[in-house]
Amino acid sequence: MPRLIAWEILRSGSDAPLRRVSAAAARAELEPRDAGLLRRLVGTEVRRRATLRAILSRLTKGKPNPDLACHLRIGLAQLLFLDRVPDHAAVNETVDAVSRTLGLSKGKYANGVLRSALRMRQEGHVGLPRHDVVGSPWRLREPVFRDPEEHRFLWAEDAFSVPAKLIKGWADRWGEEEAFRVARWFLQEPPLSGRGGEGARAALMEELSAAGCDPVEGTHDRVLLLPAEQTGALLSSDAFLSGRVAVQGEAALRAALLVEASAGESVLDLCAAPGGKTAVLAESGAKVTACDVSEARLALLSEGAERMGHAGSVETALLAHDAPAPDGPFDAVLVDAPCSNTGVLGARPGARWRWGPASKRSLEEVQATLMERGAEVVRPGGRLVWSTCSLEPGENERRVSQFLEAHSGWSLDEEALTLPGVTGGPVDGGYAARLIAPAN
Repeated sequence: MPRLIAWEILRSGSDAPLRRVSAAAARAELEPRDAGLLRRLVGTEVRRRATLRAILSRLTKGKPNPDLACHLRIGLAQLLFLDRVPDHAAVNETVDAVSRTLGLSKGKYANGVLRSALRMRQEGHVGLPRHDVVGSPWRLREPVFRDPEEHRFLWAEDAFSVPAKLIKGWADRWGEEEAFRVARWFLQEPPLSGRGGEGARAALMEELSAAGCDPVEGTHDRVLLLPAEQTGALLSSDAFLSGRVAVQGEAALRAALLVEASAGESVLDLCAAPGGKTAVLAESGAKVTACDVSEARLALLSEGAERMGHAGSVETALLAHDAPAPDGPFDAVLVDAPCSNTGVLGARPGARWRWGPASKRSLEEVQATLMERGAEVVRPGGRLVWSTCSLEPGENERRVSQFLEAHSGWSLDEEALTLPGVTGGPVDGGYAARLIAPAN
């Protein structure tokens, strides 16, 4: 059942397939173990799609139709990356799913392809990039991936399943070694990042350990990290249900703290849902106006504010796409803008396949509008914080520079780009900048 549901989710063409997993598991009344397998199947296929496509193209003659190719990628994902799934189960269950949905002849074809994959698979890497499967214990008998000596970033796309142009941009800015490190980090589901109150981490870690979790310290003194498979345990813990710990990455926390909200101030959170940064702002004692374009998302934000004890400090407001921001002036405005998500491709793997010129143009228009809306309601001398979970300069440094060039009197006070996956460091990446409005 999990394999068939994974296929239904992936064949739908959803640009955020992992978001559909929980609802699909609930509808099918899957046991926790099967729901976990469903999540691993969907997440692995999306995170390793380019690698799986390269291998599949070597194993098949011609191009299988999209529905069959989707089944086969799920089967290959199990054989190459899910070590808890026995080979016979991966083959038999995939063949059964193909036969049930596409017919017996396609099932026989799938059986042949997957058994060829087993013959091609060999244990251990040998230092040959066209053979070694990055992030797995396997190598391939034949050279499958593109030659890095001829096409360095096309090989990287095959190896890391991140678009070649995206990795090349990272290499141009940070160097190839760092670009490949970040791309490798995005091959896995990252640890779950939890954020506690000031000075509360030690007690929270002790409490969660007693509840059967395995927390470790994050770099920031309010952050703790848990294995991704312990998400359910954290969300059902008393620490979470009582609002003493929230799910929030370190880069996101630092962006909220950059606002430097304080008691008695009025703060606008212009793109607030699901509310993690709103909660940090409210903890300061500031009065927060939280906006979003979705009533459903605002309802979740309000629920979170209630759980964390901030309901009296947070007022929500529905913001239409073409509407101005709520009336100010505000002492500070946080614009946590919609973005390409290239700093969180581990947690949101589908974003890598949305990245490209068309999405870039669309985001640029939205981001420019939001920055203008936020700036219009900042009081003289007040603060505007621009935040994204992107690593791309066009959404970050250049966006800020363009704003400053067009608005005399505004100044850049502080900015930071966070790269994910450094040992002991944040599991999420992103950018934040604090701008100061002219005094009059």
